[in-house]
Amino acid sequence: MNDLQMQFKELTLSPDRAVGVADEKGMIVVSSDEKLVGSQDSAIRAFLASGDIQSFAGERTYRIVDRANGTRLICFVDGTDEFAAGYVELLSRWLMAELRQHDDFEERGQRQKLSFLKNVLLENELPGDIPLKAREYRVKYNVRRLLVIMRTKPEVFKACCEALEARFGDREDDYILPMDEENIVLLFESPDEEGCEVREARFRKLVADIKKDAMADVKLGVSMNFTSLKDTAKAYKEASLALVVGDIFKSGTPDVMMYCNLGLGRLIYQLPITLCELFLREVFAPGTYEALDSETLLTIDKFFENSLNGSETSRQLFVHRNTLVYRLDKVEKITGLDLRNFEDAVLFKLAEMVRDYLTYVEDNKVTRYARMNLELGAEDYLPMV
Repeated sequence: MNDLQMQFKELTLSPDRAVGVADEKGMIVVSSDEKLVGSQDSAIRAFLASGDIQSFAGERTYRIVDRANGTRLICFVDGTDEFAAGYVELLSRWLMAELRQHDDFEERGQRQKLSFLKNVLLENELPGDIPLKAREYRVKYNVRRLLVIMRTKPEVFKACCEALEARFGDREDDYILPMDEENIVLLFESPDEEGCEVREARFRKLVADIKKDAMADVKLGVSMNFTSLKDTAKAYKEASLALVVGDIFKSGTPDVMMYCNLGLGRLIYQLPITLCELFLREVFAPGTYEALDSETLLTIDKFFENSLNGSETSRQLFVHRNTLVYRLDKVEKITGLDLRNFEDAVLFKLAEMVRDYLTYVEDNKVTRYARMNLELGAEDYLPMV
């Protein structure tokens, strides 16, 4: 509007006839008479209520200009004669052309900004160029942020993007970056340090809102907080790792995977596959784990969920305590591990997680090289094969 105000200074028709533009609330935003800028025109509300495109109201002539973003501006010219009517129409056409040019410029600038942010998180920008380009595109460099990857199906991808734009599009310092037909990166400012549980609850609400608004099932991978734009690539790997590790080790495929909650899964995922296979053979002899039936495996899961508490496990499974003891004795007989003993329970749980990881690797054909590309802190990435 500053550029428009400079041009409006040249539009004085006569000492007592002013022209200008007001918003839908009636506040004059630019005018050939600078004294009018910031004042209210009470006649505008009545003019808008009339439903007319152009009309006289009070001592001025008004005409509506519709913008591409859905808002409206109102051009006005002092006077209610034929000259004012003709001039306000010319003024509205000139304003539409100026706004169209301005909106096109803004849209190009926004596209360049989003392209820059994508290059930063994909490490396609030189570290030394990031602060300079951040200043050029007016992106804050040193600010606490959080990166989220939203994963969905291609058929609902557009609906998810629209739902996110409706929810976060007006936030100047939050960014929505569509990466492909399944993944959307959300870059949020996170000014306050919050606990992992509070953050997870906030994103579970976001998942519920997107499911309601876009009728889509989504999964989120959430990074740790980071304080510099140069750390965006690291946060992107954290969120990616959260999605993968969450799929492997979290029961029930949760819809929010937090990097801060990955625990042992993150450690196992970054171990060499050969080491995992050796460890698994040492704990479970061939065919041992497969000998455990589904009822026994369910009992083991419940026993672990209840921190090795036999009474609570029996209650949740609706079985007698002696039945539980019989099943645990059966596990010990097959595997040689007594799950009532803490060290044996830890060993069994680790081996079970390693087995889940190796099954995932086999099912998804994830090679050692592909997996290493997600390891955090790696300076040289190996090619995907």
